[in-house]
Amino acid sequence: MADLDFSGKTVLVIGGSSGIGNGIAHAFRLRGAIVHVTGTRASAGDYRVGDGSDLSGLAYAPLDVTAPGAVAAFSLTAARLDVLVLSQGTVLYKRGEFEMDGFRKVMEVNLTSLMACASKFHPMLKASGGSLIIVSSTAAFHATRGNPAYNASKTGAVGLTRTLAVAWAEDGIRVNGVAPGGVDTPIIHNFGPPDDADYKLIARLMTPIGFAFPHGTVDHSKHQYVVGAVHTQTIEGFWSIFKRGIVGTFHNVSKRHLHLYVAEFQFRYNNRFNDDILGATIEGC
Repeated sequence: MADLDFSGKTVLVIGGSSGIGNGIAHAFRLRGAIVHVTGTRASAGDYRVGDGSDLSGLAYAPLDVTAPGAVAAFSLTAARLDVLVLSQGTVLYKRGEFEMDGFRKVMEVNLTSLMACASKFHPMLKASGGSLIIVSSTAAFHATRGNPAYNASKTGAVGLTRTLAVAWAEDGIRVNGVAPGGVDTPIIHNFGPPDDADYKLIARLMTPIGFAFPHGTVDHSKHQYVVGAVHTQTIEGFWSIFKRGIVGTFHNVSKRHLHLYVAEFQFRYNNRFNDDILGATIEGC
């Protein structure tokens, strides 16, 4: 991201008061952007760095996306908006999402509010030819047996990203998404592993917030015209692409000959820009 410069750009990160959203906000701030963030608490002073919230250099405003009429009434203290990042999110553990009240709460935050916020700021993004970035999760690509609402909402966020990308392209708005895997943030510390779990080992498997996916790369105002894509920074993302490539190419895959399918897929991928693929095939024999 060293070559990205957002000087003079205005960025709004919904849910940017902590966690992944806070990391995204600072990534843009360090690259010259004027960054506004929202959170559910009354003021910036109600957050602590020790809780995963660093609001230094960020303009904070309270916003509860689940409160009736709150999004519609929200006013951004900036005349221009170049990048809108929707990183709000919640999750309920201990099977709380199997109760309908819990299910609705998670869906309201993780999915319904995405559309509410996107619609709210659509006019500003259209005026600037800006970018919308929706934060989903790799949970959108696999099952999460204890969290049906989280999974459904994150899967829905991926679909919303693709749909708005097509619907708003004529307005000059680029819509893309990121789907992080495990990131070392306060919310994930509450997921309740077994009592004998090694927390230090679990933390090592997660991405520290400071080294999370470089989300600024999906603001394509820098002539990187990708629209409707959802980017991951984990092996789950690679595997899902690889699996779709194998199945999509060969359809019926035999476990006995899987290594041969993998080898051919690798060859096809590595030679995708080769005009003389026949020559490469002969050379490899």
